Amino acid sequence: MASQISESDLLHKLDIFKIQGKDKRGHKILRITGKSFPARFLSVDVLKEYLDEYIFPRLSKKPFSVLYMHTGVQRTDNFPGISALRSIYDAIPVTVKDNLQSVYFLHPGLQCRLFLATFGRLFFGDGLYGKLRYLSRVDYLWEHIRRNEIEVPDFVYDHDEDMEYRPMMMEYGWDSDDPHPRVYAAPAVAVDSPSASIYSMRCIS
Repeated sequence: MASQISESDLLHKLDIFKIQGKDKRGHKILRITGKSFPARFLSVDVLKEYLDEYIFPRLSKKPFSVLYMHTGVQRTDNFPGISALRSIYDAIPVTVKDNLQSVYFLHPGLQCRLFLATFGRLFFGDGLYGKLRYLSRVDYLWEHIRRNEIEVPDFVYDHDEDMEYRPMMMEYGWDSDDPHPRVYAAPAVAVDSPSASIYSMRCIS
């Protein structure tokens, strides 16, 4: 029990899940910072309990969107694994799933896009998959979300600068778990372009 309390407190401290701001359609935003997720130390059951107690009750009555910042996520450190994500998704109450309008996926790596394009509908169904919006740059985010209402960590902006000065990274779309420091780049594609749907098995831990 002490371990569970500790893990729950850790989630609070890391501020991984935060309801903040609204998108351009007036829907509240659930901001998820992937880099901060302690995948190696946190059990799926504790995460489910945390979401069920602190997050889901605030999302079950009105439409909302999710901003997931994939910047800095590495398979070995802060990615929980596809099976864990599927388990968490299955545990989301129906009222919350019905209210989810869009998932803004910031800085997706090429490997993850390949995986989701191939297996996304199988793992998460058409309902969630059809709501994904891939955003390769922070500037694209402001086309969908009210800029002054949400906090974006400095390391996310730093990643954009890396892409500015390393265009080859954008062209080849090296994923964040490749052995290249500070490289989390994804190809510069239109947000809703069909070519934006591409993902690989390296997302599986």
